[in-house]
Amino acid sequence: QVQLVESGGGLVQPGGSLRLSCVASGSIFSINTMGWYRQAPGNQRELVAAITSGGSTNYADSVKGRFTISRDNAKNTVYLQMNSLKPEDTAVYYCNADVRAIGAIGSKYWGQGTQVTVSS
Repeated sequence: QVQLVESGGGLVQPGGSLRLSCVASGSIFSINTMGWYRQAPGNQRELVAAITSGGSTNYADSVKGRFTISRDNAKNTVYLQMNSLKPEDTAVYYCNADVRAIGAIGSKYWGQGTQVTVSS
C-alpha cells in the first residue's frame, strides 16, 4: 500500500507565492518520476511539472519561470514552489508518482488533491 499526501494549498493574492509538498509513504521500493498536475473546474487535468529520480525536470509552458519543482529522495517528498501566482493558476493540485512498491510492479499513484485559489 502506497499513499501520497499533499499539503500547502490555500488562498493567496495575485503575485503571491505558495509551496506545495507531497509525501509518499508505505511499502516503497523505489520512486521514479514525481509530478504535479492540476484541474480547474470544467477543465481536464493537466501536467504542471515533473521531476525524475535523477533530477531532470519539465514544466508546462504556462508556469515556466514562475514554478519550481524539486524533490528530496531520502524523504520521498516532492515540492512545488509557486511564485508570481495568477488567478488562472486556481485549481486543485494533485501529486502523482511512479512508485514500485515492495514485491510489486511499478504503478502510478495519486494524492487526494489540495486546493489553490489565487484571488484578491
